[in-house]
Amino acid sequence: MLFSHLREDIHCILERDPAARTAWEVLTCYPGLHALIMHRWAHWCWTHGLKWLGRFISHQNRFFTGIEIHPGAHIGRRVFIDHGMGVVVGETAEIGDGCTIYQGVTLGGTSLSKGAKRHPTLGKGVIVGANAQVLGGFAVGDGARVGSNAVVTKPVPAGATAVGNPARIIVAKADVLDAKQAEREALAARLGFSAYGVTEGDDPLSQAMRGLIDHAAVHEHQITLLWRTIEKLAQDAPTEAAKCCMPQDAQTTEDFDAEGLNRLMK
Repeated sequence: MLFSHLREDIHCILERDPAARTAWEVLTCYPGLHALIMHRWAHWCWTHGLKWLGRFISHQNRFFTGIEIHPGAHIGRRVFIDHGMGVVVGETAEIGDGCTIYQGVTLGGTSLSKGAKRHPTLGKGVIVGANAQVLGGFAVGDGARVGSNAVVTKPVPAGATAVGNPARIIVAKADVLDAKQAEREALAARLGFSAYGVTEGDDPLSQAMRGLIDHAAVHEHQITLLWRTIEKLAQDAPTEAAKCCMPQDAQTTEDFDAEGLNRLMK
């Protein structure tokens, strides 16, 4: 069992980290892997009544790797802690299979009640970016992403992205993805990986501005069509009075550069 988990851990690091070259390099030079191995020892001690020994192994783990994982935390298979320095995982935290966690992440609690569920639960395939803080006894759904430096204090739905402080939840809408972004998302899904938990389409302010720009472009198009129709009616009208309804400054051509403004937001 121990060796099968170790093989899985090494394989998932080779898959997700382009800097990893060989299994021997991963085994000897990746503190995230070492932290998981020591945590399994500490967790076994903790669940078999050897509480002090579990805490002591956890303490040594922190000393050697810079990663602090409480021995009571539950960690699934194929978890990748990349770089890892400053990662803190609380006692009641749960990390699902295939998760990726970057340096400086805290899976912390906001309650002082002993025995309560104080720390978050990460679903399968969750990515938590560098220095993100996930605080509280709630769930982060399968395949969700937490952007770097985000502070999350509420549940995150499956497949959504949380960014900012306080975190704003962005729910993915596959029907509005452009071809290039859809290609990026498909690649990330195949790899089970999205570097640091965010893509260029995850900024909520940029998304809002793009929505306003697109909305303004639609309005301009509709107004132009209306003026063209009025112009045609005025030209076809038999009386001078009908022709006077067409103002001299009526805009019958579109010059709103929506594409240019959207490029500025990227």
